[in-house]
Amino acid sequence: MDQNSTTRRIVDALTAAIVEHRLHPGTKLAEQKLADHFGVSRTLIRQALFQLAQKKLIRMEPARGAFVATPSSDEARQVFGVRRMIEVEMTRQFIRQSTPNQVKALREHVNMEKQAVSSGDVPSRTDLLGDFHVRMAELMGNQVLAQLLGELISRCALITLMYQSSHAAKHSVEEHAEILKAIAARDEELAVRLMDEHLRHVEENLALDRKVPSSDIAMALA
Repeated sequence: MDQNSTTRRIVDALTAAIVEHRLHPGTKLAEQKLADHFGVSRTLIRQALFQLAQKKLIRMEPARGAFVATPSSDEARQVFGVRRMIEVEMTRQFIRQSTPNQVKALREHVNMEKQAVSSGDVPSRTDLLGDFHVRMAELMGNQVLAQLLGELISRCALITLMYQSSHAAKHSVEEHAEILKAIAARDEELAVRLMDEHLRHVEENLALDRKVPSSDIAMALA
């Protein structure tokens, strides 16, 4: 395996661990521990951490190392503001150009969401709820949009871990189903309004005034 694909494997593994909430905000990512775990040099670990820092999933601190990012409430609001700007227009374009097969593929995705929520599968539920939005971009054949949304939603996964109140996941699935129904009916204005309302509801369900616990002992005891 070449260095680029090895680095990509490390980036993907750490991204999944962060997004699936197995690595919590503020967790220190020690280079040597990661190198030992993946069986690679610290140079490759540094390359992977640099890429994760560019995606805003971790932060690099001089003389202290790398930590899983801890997004602020202001950043959370900004991320959701950007998502609304992008996804409202994406919904409009999806309706104008989607085929019955693409709508069917989106329906299959919503059915998978429902199964994950009803079975209590939290990692799959988290992935699928975010992937609904990326899936729309993929079905449109717009890989740039899919990648951009994927990065925004990765940041949202961190934000929801820190701020989301309970019972929000089931509500999100129900709203995805309503958006899909409007898309299938080719009701552009309704679908656009439902997408905007959905993203606002997700943001409103975040307790952004909550004080976030720290994984850093010095910070926690300060």
